[in-house]
Parts: sequence; structure tokens; C-alpha cells
Amino acid sequence: MGKEGRFQYTITDVKITELILAHAELQFIPDVGLLFDIQNSSISLSFHRQILYWFFYDTGNINASAEGVNINTAVNLIRDHEGRLKINNITCDAKINRMRAKFSGTLGKVYDFVAKFLTTGMRFFLNQRICPALNHAALVHVNSLLETIPVRTEVDNYIGIDYSLIEDPVVTSRSLDMHFRGMFFDLSHQNLTLVNYAVDPIIREYDRMVYLALSEFFFDSGMFSYYTAGIFQMDIVNEKMPKDLEMLLRTTYFGTIMITNPALVDAPLALQLAVNSPPKTTIKTSGATVFMTAIVKVMLLPPGQPAVQLSSMTLCLFSRFKIFSNQSALESLALIPLQAPLKTMLQMSVVPLINNWTKRGVRIPLADGMDFVEEVVEYHNGFIVIGANLHFSKGLREMMLGNTNSTTMA
Repeated sequence: MGKEGRFQYTITDVKITELILAHAELQFIPDVGLLFDIQNSSISLSFHRQILYWFFYDTGNINASAEGVNINTAVNLIRDHEGRLKINNITCDAKINRMRAKFSGTLGKVYDFVAKFLTTGMRFFLNQRICPALNHAALVHVNSLLETIPVRTEVDNYIGIDYSLIEDPVVTSRSLDMHFRGMFFDLSHQNLTLVNYAVDPIIREYDRMVYLALSEFFFDSGMFSYYTAGIFQMDIVNEKMPKDLEMLLRTTYFGTIMITNPALVDAPLALQLAVNSPPKTTIKTSGATVFMTAIVKVMLLPPGQPAVQLSSMTLCLFSRFKIFSNQSALESLALIPLQAPLKTMLQMSVVPLINNWTKRGVRIPLADGMDFVEEVVEYHNGFIVIGANLHFSKGLREMMLGNTNSTTMA
């Protein structure tokens, strides 16, 4: 509402119909946060007027435009109590340099001479309302969107992953750096975790919008969690036992069986495989490898009698494969013919578990409607760096409204 001499006006039902960004830039401000700088832009809007001038009263809609719109917004980001990214504070400065209005109604031309009063009032009104609207959008809507990003979730029936931030984001002059926990855990023993001795990743690239660095600890914690969940063990018996391997085992252990009990010579044979320590990942510029050791027990299973252990061996699987007997050095020599078939069995049992995990992958912590495109992968000593650009499959308004709707429905 406003008054100037005999001229009185009331403005209601203000609607912004279009925002044209002539210049918009995102900057990183150290110790402050993200700076969104909008310069020399324009806003199209409409509003309803009620005007009283002397004895004349008129009402109608006005289409107007605001030009020279400059908005400077700084966003401060923190880690919330659950480890999610959160907007903590926003500072805003908005200014509109000039307004233009087009009148409709019976006295449209008459009001052209008093248009400066209306546009001045409207410019003051918009200057006062832009920053509160941005504050509400950031602190309410965008924060609600950020709450959809998972920070702790299940990977499968055995393990989960923790993506929570372990400290507040750090803003440098070129980037926003976030330090995630990046750790897997056993769903049945969630407090049993692996100590992190891996080197801290270093990211020096800036060609992509986002870079995600994964240290050896990321992969080791996954192996450790599967190990504590008891996944890396299995029994090979009956139809699971290949016929050629069974024949080789009977030939190798024929003498042992005859010395133990000749009556057991036709008893079924079985192999018990169990990884005896968490597998270890090594990442180098040439690629990534996994080292594991497993205990393999050769067992006789006489019907109706306790199982008889014939041998126990330690298998090491890395870039090379070796067998060590747990009984004697002489037995290690005698077991050389078993190296190839047992290596095959280990690769058929334990390795597929690891391959299935890596093929299935885990969810990258992105909000709904955001995806990685144009990915690149680089191997370094001790860590992997994945670079990508962000693609928005939904507009920000659609993403926020969708999140609001889903929350309401839930």
C-alpha cells in the first residue's frame, strides 16, 4: 500500500511468472561457503492494483518487469548430527535497478504518468521479498532434498555402508571438499569395524564437476564385513564335487585312508573351504588386486560316523598361487598336483562372491534426480579417483516438490 498526495494505491496477488538469468555464476569462497552471483537479470511478474485518484477509482491487473536484478547469495554448509550435508546459514543481498509496468483497464493511459509511484513501490516490495524467499527455499526445501541422500544403508542381506560426513565441508578457492566415512559394516555386528590405516586420497584434478576418491580402506572394510558375516566359507561335497577332483583326491590320499581305516576307502570325500583372514586390497597405478588366504580341509564322510580329517592346507591367492600343508613340509611337496584344481575351486567359490559384489556396486550418495555422466577412473598408489559430471534428470523445483509429495504420502 502507498500514498502520494491525492494518489493512493494497493497492490495484491503478486505473481512472478518468469526469471531470466542473464549472468549466473557459482563461486567458492574459503571459510564462507558457496556464493551464487546473479547479475543484470530480469523478472516478469503480474499483480492486482486498486487505485484511488481524487474521485476516480480503478482496479485491474498489471503486467510488469523488473530489470537489472542483482542477487548475491552465500550459502554456508555443515555436517548435521546424522552426518548429512546441510545448509546452516544463508546471507543474501538483492537489488532491482528499475521497474516497468503496463496498465490495463479503463484508465490505463491516464495512469502512465503515475506509473513511477507504482513501480517504485513494487521495486521496494520485491527488494524486501527476494531474500526471505531464497532463505526459505534453501533452509526448508533444499535441506529437505538433502535429507533424501542416504548416509547409512544396506547393500545386501549381509553388509551395509556408511556414507556419513565425518567433519564439516571445507571450501577452498576451487572446490567444495567433503570427507565421507566410506566404510562397510556387518549388519549383524555393526559395531565391529576395521581400523583405517590406508593413505588419505589426494585429488588434483579439476576437469570434472565431481571427483570421488576411494581408498584401500573402502574396499578392505567391505571384505572385512563379508568375512565377519561368515560369507567366505563353503563345503564342497556330493554333487558339488567335480568327478576329476574327487578322483585326484582319492589318488593323493589313498595311502592315508588305508593307514587310517581301510574300510573307509569308498567313503564320500568333501572339501571345507574357509577364508581365515579378511582379504586385503592393494591399489597401484597399474590396477587393483585382492590377496586372500583360505584353509582347505580334506574330509572323509563315512555314513553314520564322525567325519575324518585327512589333511589341512593353507591356500594363498594373489597374483600367484601357492599351497602350504599345515602338517609337514614333505606333505607340501606331495600336494603340488593339487595346486591347479584347488586354485580352480577357490576361484569358483570365494572369488565369485567378490566379483558379484563389485559388479553389483553400491549406491553413490546422490539426491534423487541426479546422476553421474562422463565418468573417468584413475588408479593411484593407495586409492582410486572417479571423476564425473552431474546430470539432472529433474529440475530442482520438481525434485523438491517430489520430495515433499513423497514425505506427505508416507
